[in-house]
Amino acid sequence: MKYVFDLERSAKGLRINRFLHSMTVPAVRERYAHDPEGAMTEAGLTTDEMRMLRDLDWHALMQHGASFFCLEKFARVRGVSNPEIVAAFRREPLDAFLATRKVPGAR
Repeated sequence: MKYVFDLERSAKGLRINRFLHSMTVPAVRERYAHDPEGAMTEAGLTTDEMRMLRDLDWHALMQHGASFFCLEKFARVRGVSNPEIVAAFRREPLDAFLATRKVPGAR
C-alpha cells in the first residue's frame, strides 16, 4: 500500500514545507510580499518548486510533498480560501466543489 504522504514524500517536501511554514513569521511574509522570487531563491527552493508556488498549482504542490497545513499558511498570504485549495486538489471548479458540501450557503 502506498500512502499519500509517506516518508519519501515527506523528505522530498521538507524544503518547500519549511518555506511554506515560514509564512507564519511576519518578516518572512513581508519579504515575500516585496520580492517573491528573491524570498523563494533565498529559501533554496528549486526552479520547479518556485514554478508551482508562482502558478498556485495546489495539486502539484501536494503531489510534491507539501503538507496541507503548510499550504494553508501560504494560501492565507496569497488570499486563497480553503475551499479553493480543496477544489484544486480535486481538480474541479470551485462551484462544483461547493455544490458537494452539505452546509447550505457555506463558502
